[in-house]
Amino acid sequence: MNAFLSRELRALHSAVMFFTRIPMPSFKDYDPGDLQRSSAYFPLVGWITGGAAALAWWGAIQIWPPAIASGASLAVTLLLTGAFHEDGFADMCDGFGSGAPKDRVLEIMRDSRIGAFGAIGLVVMLTLKWQAVAALPLQPAWLAPALLFAAHTVSRGASGTLMTTLAYVSEQGKAKPLATTLRGWRLVVSLVFALAPFALLPLRFWWTLVAVGVARAVMAWLCKRRIGGYTGDCLGATQQVCEAAFYLCAVALVWAR
Repeated sequence: MNAFLSRELRALHSAVMFFTRIPMPSFKDYDPGDLQRSSAYFPLVGWITGGAAALAWWGAIQIWPPAIASGASLAVTLLLTGAFHEDGFADMCDGFGSGAPKDRVLEIMRDSRIGAFGAIGLVVMLTLKWQAVAALPLQPAWLAPALLFAAHTVSRGASGTLMTTLAYVSEQGKAKPLATTLRGWRLVVSLVFALAPFALLPLRFWWTLVAVGVARAVMAWLCKRRIGGYTGDCLGATQQVCEAAFYLCAVALVWAR
C-alpha cells in the first residue's frame, strides 16, 4: 500500500510539474513512468488552475467590473500554466489550417514559430473566453467561481480521454512522455476528479457537460481525420476548446430567453 501511494503521489507531482509553473522539488531517482502514470491526474491539475482562476475572479470582482475580473482570472491562469495549452491550440490552428498533408501538418505543429492561423486562432480563443467569463452570472456570488472551477477540471478530463480513443502519432510532440492510453481504474479516477466539481453547481448547469462532450467529439474527429490520431498539441487544443464550450453553454443558460 505504501509503495502504491508513493507511486501515485509521484505521478501527481509529475502532472503538476509538467502542466504548471509551480516550483516543485525534483526526485533524485527520476522515473519516466511517473509522467506516464500522471494522465489520471490531469483534472486534478485543473483543481489547482481552476481554484486560482476562481480566487482571482472573486478578488477582482470586489473592486472592478466583470470585464476586468475576467481578464484578471485569465491572466492568472496563463501565468500559472505558462500558456501551455494555449500554445498547443495555436500550433494546432497553424497545422490544421494549412491544408497540408499529414506529415507537413505535423512538421508545422512542431515549429515553435507561430503563423497567421495560430495567431488569429489564439486571439479569437482568448477574446471568446474573456468575454464569456465576463458574462457569467454575478448572483449568487459563489456561482461564477464555481463555474470557473468546474470548467478547468472537466476540460482537462475531456482532453485526456483522447488518449483512450486515438493513437499517438507524433514522435516529437510535447506529449511524448505522456503517450499512453488512459484506461481502467486510472480513467475512472480521471473522470471522478473531472466531474466532482459539478456537485457544486445547480442542475441546469450540468448541461455544460453536453457542450463539453460535443466539443471533445468534434476535436477527436478533426484529429482523426487530419492526422490519424493525437499529439500533445491536440490535447492542449482540446482542453481550450472544451473550456470555451463550457463557458459559452453556461452563459447561454443564463442569457437565453
